[in-house]
Amino acid sequence: MKRIPLIDLRSFLAIALFGFILVIASGCAAAEGETEGKPEKIRLDYAYYSPTSLVLKKFEWAEEVFAEEDIEVEWTLSQGSNKALEFLRSDSIDFGSSAGAAALISKESGAPIENVYIYSKPEWTALVTNEGSGIESIKDLKGKNVAATMGTDPFIFLVRALDSEGLTINDITLTNLQHADGGSALVSGDVDAWAGLDPHMAKLELEENAQLFFRNADLNTYGFLNVRQEFADKYPEYVNKVIELYERARNWVLENPEEAAQLLAEEADIDLEVAKIQMERNDFSNAIPGQVHEDAIVEAGKVLQDADVLNPDADVEKLTQELINPEYAKEIIE
Repeated sequence: MKRIPLIDLRSFLAIALFGFILVIASGCAAAEGETEGKPEKIRLDYAYYSPTSLVLKKFEWAEEVFAEEDIEVEWTLSQGSNKALEFLRSDSIDFGSSAGAAALISKESGAPIENVYIYSKPEWTALVTNEGSGIESIKDLKGKNVAATMGTDPFIFLVRALDSEGLTINDITLTNLQHADGGSALVSGDVDAWAGLDPHMAKLELEENAQLFFRNADLNTYGFLNVRQEFADKYPEYVNKVIELYERARNWVLENPEEAAQLLAEEADIDLEVAKIQMERNDFSNAIPGQVHEDAIVEAGKVLQDADVLNPDADVEKLTQELINPEYAKEIIE
């Protein structure tokens, strides 16, 4: 067998070692460069309770902007805050639309999310019953079967409404259903009342003469656009770009209210009059997360602790501060 000269063997090993070092170095450089790099895909949710997300999806502005950088855009429908937050937690989307208090519950349970934008201040929920049910006040719910979607603002609204009259969730029979199913259960008589959500609530109000027997916009929490913390840490520039797109959609809604209602009607497959009611119940004037939003979330969080929905030992103020990050929106809007 032919022997390899010692000098050649040493050269071969030196070259191999140098190549290995280059591979390791390039891998480290790539890892370090991820923060300054760009994502291959940006995953957004859209929801019928977030009209600005529908505008953004309809006009394909995100696709237009990110195509210039060869970044794919993927859309996922969120049927409720609980679904949006599940998608964020499971790394199925990068940006998700939810109620503020629902985001707090998710944050307390360990979800690595931040609120970076307010897509609206909605009065999107109320307590609803059928005409002639005999239910006229919160106190009338004692012992009744009430439908709500756990982990969403209507559920939180229900808890806060009960608390305002000295009742708890244990004073009712709670039926956990997704929003549309809860409305259907009310109409069919399977439940006595429902913590509703627009547009389903507005539809039943118009078409079934459903009665909104308790309303209080101050017990609703705001519409939060949440981002996965990992995405924000890696791609802060793209958080800003998504907020810029949401701002474009918000301004379009403010300038085109009739067209926005028509678009909502088409996308959600609802009557135009229903869409108009939903749009009238949304305030799109303040998109920067701030003190008013922190105060609302802290107040909701304390009620949720009393109701054993949140861990009673949780520091609600600290969680809220960790959840709400106004810096991205300030950079874009101010």
